[in-house]
Amino acid sequence: MAVRRLMGMIVVAAMLATGCNQSAPAPDEASATPASLAAETAPAAADGSAATDAGMAPDELADVDAAAMPEASAPSGEFDPSSVPVTNASLPPFPFFKTPDGLESGLAEKDKNVSFDGQYFIAGDKLVMIEGKLFHDTFALQNGDRTYSEREFRKNYESVITALGGKQVNTSQYTDAMIAAAGGRDTIEKNAHGAAVVPDYPHDSYLIRTADKEYWIEVSTGHIPLHGFVVVLEREAMKQSVGLIDAAAMKQAIDADGHVALYINFDTDKATLRADAQPVIAEIDKLLAADQGLRLSIQGHTDNTGSAAHNTELSTARARSVLGALVGMGTDPSRLESRGLGQDQPIASNDSEDGRAKNRRVELVKL
Repeated sequence: MAVRRLMGMIVVAAMLATGCNQSAPAPDEASATPASLAAETAPAAADGSAATDAGMAPDELADVDAAAMPEASAPSGEFDPSSVPVTNASLPPFPFFKTPDGLESGLAEKDKNVSFDGQYFIAGDKLVMIEGKLFHDTFALQNGDRTYSEREFRKNYESVITALGGKQVNTSQYTDAMIAAAGGRDTIEKNAHGAAVVPDYPHDSYLIRTADKEYWIEVSTGHIPLHGFVVVLEREAMKQSVGLIDAAAMKQAIDADGHVALYINFDTDKATLRADAQPVIAEIDKLLAADQGLRLSIQGHTDNTGSAAHNTELSTARARSVLGALVGMGTDPSRLESRGLGQDQPIASNDSEDGRAKNRRVELVKL
């Protein structure tokens, strides 16, 4: 409750400082215009016209309430990224943003970029896990000569993202029920690079779509003393860093150990096989075609992200998807069975993305 009261005082103070004169914001609340965040390449506005100060003048910036939710109502059920229009803006280089004027990064350069990781974003009123190339940074907002209120920090990012054709996609903040549904705070924070996952700390989620990319952005504030956080994620599937295991290698492993672990790409948190999973499926088909007496149990495994019940359900569905693909290619279904074992049989630590990636696997077990 003390944290909630402190954050409330900050927001109220910020609103009082700007609310008296919306057409001419006070220097300490809106002196950092969106231009202070824009990357070196000046983007075009969403309508294709040239952007000045990232598309908004300081007096227009004051009319934007960073705490306001998007005008469109949240979709019922699962969030659909295609509900966000494709931008016409010319985007600066990833990750788009410079350090805000007067602030210093709290991270070393080597720690800001992650080649592949996951992050929870609030989309509508639910949490979604998004994976891909990730950038994150953090700033102390109340230290040094130039200080930022929580509202000013968030509003600056909102204005730049809007000018780039992005849209705020969360219609809710973290709630205890939302946190519990995703498996608890510890589970979420294994895949979180922003402010702490508590209802007292605001997390604003944005999406910028191009013709072939999705860029998910989270701007959040929290902690005592006050800090600001930004996460930018370019959504993409993990690129395999190891070669494809072929039918001969599968047979060798099964003959020696009775099982073989495979890494098959599915859509995030779904059982839908991705197009780049087909070469692996084709090699399993070759394995079965070469040994007509071979019978296999297809067993799905996950990491420990999310609840155990959800992971069992997901791994079961993924194993069935592989079985269905093989039957569709001509394998007699009597030679196959499928099982989902969820997170119960890890082969690596779940404390790192490397370990979690190893645990997300499908095993072929000889019957």
